Amino acid sequence: MRRPHRVPAATRAAVSAVAALALLTTGCGAAGELRSAGDAHSAVEPKSLWPDLPPASAAPYDYGEGETARIPGVRVMGGDVRRLDPVAVVRAGLSARTDRDSGLDELPESTVRGIEACRTAPEDCPVLAPYYRDLTGDGRDELVLGIRMPDRQLAVRVYMPDGERLIRIMSTYDAVISVELAGHDVIMRAPSVIPGYEYRTAWSWDDRQRAMLPARDEILRTPDHRRTPGPTPSPGPPAGSSSPATAPSGTAAGSLAPAVPSDSSARSPSGAR
Repeated sequence: MRRPHRVPAATRAAVSAVAALALLTTGCGAAGELRSAGDAHSAVEPKSLWPDLPPASAAPYDYGEGETARIPGVRVMGGDVRRLDPVAVVRAGLSARTDRDSGLDELPESTVRGIEACRTAPEDCPVLAPYYRDLTGDGRDELVLGIRMPDRQLAVRVYMPDGERLIRIMSTYDAVISVELAGHDVIMRAPSVIPGYEYRTAWSWDDRQRAMLPARDEILRTPDHRRTPGPTPSPGPPAGSSSPATAPSGTAAGSLAPAVPSDSSARSPSGAR
């Protein structure tokens, strides 16, 4: 094996002296030199306002967070949700019992009628093409479904395989601009009453609650490329068709969402906010 070349000590000293001289002659503006960014701001301790106020006893809004339900009559063979019929899953979920009642798992009667007619009228089926992504980090894909509702609202639901059982771990709805999959998050964007701004809610898996929770909810400036609503994209094949469209695990689920309404109306009070 070839050994590394060793430099004599005298030679190393000479090289060091030349380097030091070069540094002195070039001054402080040498490329790559560390420069001061100025004084750092002092850390400020959070100040508690009105500490004598009693804490709230109930949440003002119900996002449907932490609400789960076992879907009756659905068997997940091999834990593979890709084998499931999305329309059959949504139909079975109509009779599912949730572990608590937020009301966000309920669908309007017109939407239920559309689901029941998916086989006979697939072009009017409100169940959108399914998407798949490992959102819980257990190495298995979850099933992500979108259901069109009146007033251009969208119900978004996520289902997790649990052995051969199917558990709904997220159920919410909103008037949305888009729905995206990013890492282990489901990100929903919704219009705001403030022009040029939008809501963004990131739903993330919570292992303690065993459900998807709205981990981050914020209002942001609308990106320039979305300030002017474009033409409404044509929907993909309905989930009730003979060959439902499926997206690979790494694909963003933007097609789950309808285009933003032209008036950029705010979220419905009956929705997730």
